Amino acid sequence: MDDLINMMVADASPTEISDKIKEILMQKSAENIEAVRPVVAASVFGEPQTEEEPESEQEEETEEEEESEE
Repeated sequence: MDDLINMMVADASPTEISDKIKEILMQKSAENIEAVRPVVAASVFGEPQTEEEPESEQEEETEEEEESEE
C-alpha cells in the first residue's frame, strides 16, 4: 500500500498506478478465496453441516411419537 502512495506522490504514470491498484485488489481477493475455499469444498463434496443434524433428530423424534400414539 505504501508503494501505491509513493507512486502517487512521485507522479508515476496513471497506467502504473492503475496496475498497482489492480495488483493490490488481486492479492486481497486471493486471500479471501483461500479463506473461504475449505468451507465451500466441504459443502460441495457432501460433508455434513451442523444445521442438518438437529433437523434429522427432530424428524426421528416425531416418528417415534407417532409410533407410540398408535
